[in-house]
Amino acid sequence: MAETLKEFIPKIERLAQEQGLEYYPVDFELVPQSFMMEVAVYGLPVRMPHWSFGVRWIYQMVQHRMGHSKIFEVVFPGNPNRAYLVDTNSVEENTLVVAHVLGHADFSHNNMTFVRSQQQAGYHIVEQAAAHAHRIEEVIETEGTKRVEQVLDAALALEQHIDTNQALNRPDYYRERRPEGGDEGGPAGSEGGDGGFRNRFAQLPGEGTDAEPRARRAPSAPIPPQPESDLLWFIAHYAPEMEDWERDIFLAVREESYYFQPVFNCQIMNEGWASYWHSRLLREAEFLPSAMYVDCMKTHSDVVRPYGSDKQIALQVNPYHLGYTMWEKLVEEKGLEAARQIMREEDDFGFVRNYLTPELAEQLQLFVFNAKKNGEIKVTDSNLHELHEAILSPKFNFGAPRVQAQEVKQDGTLVLRHNHAGDGRGLDAARARRVLEYVDRVWRRPVRLFTTDERGREICLKPGWEED
Repeated sequence: MAETLKEFIPKIERLAQEQGLEYYPVDFELVPQSFMMEVAVYGLPVRMPHWSFGVRWIYQMVQHRMGHSKIFEVVFPGNPNRAYLVDTNSVEENTLVVAHVLGHADFSHNNMTFVRSQQQAGYHIVEQAAAHAHRIEEVIETEGTKRVEQVLDAALALEQHIDTNQALNRPDYYRERRPEGGDEGGPAGSEGGDGGFRNRFAQLPGEGTDAEPRARRAPSAPIPPQPESDLLWFIAHYAPEMEDWERDIFLAVREESYYFQPVFNCQIMNEGWASYWHSRLLREAEFLPSAMYVDCMKTHSDVVRPYGSDKQIALQVNPYHLGYTMWEKLVEEKGLEAARQIMREEDDFGFVRNYLTPELAEQLQLFVFNAKKNGEIKVTDSNLHELHEAILSPKFNFGAPRVQAQEVKQDGTLVLRHNHAGDGRGLDAARARRVLEYVDRVWRRPVRLFTTDERGREICLKPGWEED
């Protein structure tokens, strides 16, 4: 690591702590541009092998070569946090990045969405992902590349279909009842223990047969008992002939998805918070030479500008710019402690809906538009609610359509249903059939997906190879 940067890192960290930032230790590492590109594509320094990451790498490389993207840093929340900085960036750029990373570390340490995810998925995701990759490499040696790739096709096609309202290590639908009087939490029959409370609750009037122990239910109880959104978990636990190594792959992908979910759901808040703090810390860093501070602020302007350097308008929101501007306004109007409380409690959905005001939207010149297939773009008359939803709609359900497992029929047919009414978006039928092909290989029984066409009529999609 450059000696100048080594000198500045502890000084910036001390300044951050004096300003009230709270975070787990951060390990900084300078890496080549090629390594950073791979991390950006795979999402982690080491991850399970799959052809889809190669496709993403090509796209990322094209964007980089065309000047549409520049990667300054990648940081992985945990204990410790791991931050990678590009070794070809200038000292000024990497000094700003260090301050930016500390803002991210503070956010992930305190924001409830991140805290809940890390409590469940663990604080060492880099090591866990490397262990997953090692395990899959071992399976490839015994089962062959083709078989493993087919399972990865299915698991990664469904990686967005998790349900973080459920615990990562959730129980099966029906678990055996503990021996009478031996419920966990207190001695048998004790009134003060958890078992005593559960026994009393089960005897409340009006509960009827629903209060009967799960183990005593009829063997024909439906699977799933209610529509199931966590498709990775459901298939891993209830696919009729899934082998243990296939189940392991599905659950590994699911665990990593739990880690990525808060990154996705808090992008505007998180990037804005980190940008606010790198700006504030550098302003307070009296140890920085004046010329270096000016160069750092030039980089800051590039990061938080609303559109590309050669453009005067942008058809996508820059999360750095939007989040930074919103946090600056909140700190100015409500104070830092109130802003920190918002940071702890919200995700992007609450943040944008509650704090992107009409005045701020006008200041930022935000608008809603319609894009036609012929390339024509038309700005529409819209209210603040429509603007909020235009910003947030790509984030709903991890950016994926809401598809639930509805039923497993007697012959093992898996019935999936697209929740189009609550989803507000349609399905790409060709893409959906391809995903059904992947699922069909691991479910090993017929798979059907019900959705609606453009006229609102219900249709049933099958795997592509079952088409007439």
